[in-house]
Amino acid sequence: MDDAARLLRVSRWTVFRLMKERQVTSLLVGQRCRRITASSVQAYIARQVEEAA
Repeated sequence: MDDAARLLRVSRWTVFRLMKERQVTSLLVGQRCRRITASSVQAYIARQVEEAA
């Protein structure tokens, strides 16, 4: 979560919002821990670049 926020240069709360809105994909590890895949972050960035162009 923190790594995704650092890559996107946003807060953890923004990453939570992106997960809730299903703009980035996360995997549930155990009962409470979520991991965001690097490919999901890259895909989100690519979508944002396409929309801005």
